[in-house]
Amino acid sequence: MKSGISAIGGGEAQAGVNIRPARPDDADALAALKLETFMESFVTGGFAIPYPPADLALFNEKSYGVAAIRKELGDAGKMTWIAERGDRMLGYVHVGPTKLPHPDARPGEGELYQIYVRNEAQGLKLGGKLLAIALAHLEETRPGPIWLGVWSGNERAQAIYTKIGFRKVGDYLFPVGEWRDQEFIFRRD
Repeated sequence: MKSGISAIGGGEAQAGVNIRPARPDDADALAALKLETFMESFVTGGFAIPYPPADLALFNEKSYGVAAIRKELGDAGKMTWIAERGDRMLGYVHVGPTKLPHPDARPGEGELYQIYVRNEAQGLKLGGKLLAIALAHLEETRPGPIWLGVWSGNERAQAIYTKIGFRKVGDYLFPVGEWRDQEFIFRRD
């Protein structure tokens, strides 16, 4: 799954920011956050990938529509944490069992699916805090290595993952509608 890391760093998040597990009643706001941060990272800013509009619309509904997010939040095998200030969501991290197409990936092993922070919250060190929570959860609840997929052009995220013990072990094509992004598969043993 796309990894849109843009604010990972050590240290504590700025005062006034709370990180908590997502709840079923967060589905509408979380869907909006997921769509906004994906678009900020990969379409309207950041990497500006020229996805065909029909492919992007299909992907956004399938991945970030309210129904999809309600289903994620109802899945006991997956976890999402939200960083918020007051009632404004600033970022999130989403994890669960690996679904990456790698011959060594085993059912039940953990995967970091997504981690995103709004552009407006860059510099608050929320990415690092969210990542630490997610990795600790996966280490505690899932046997074996931790997996993730990251877009091949996101060199900053790849450097961060490498720094914390992940290594590239493969690649695959990630579908955005009919469009295919080249993704790298990373694993931390």
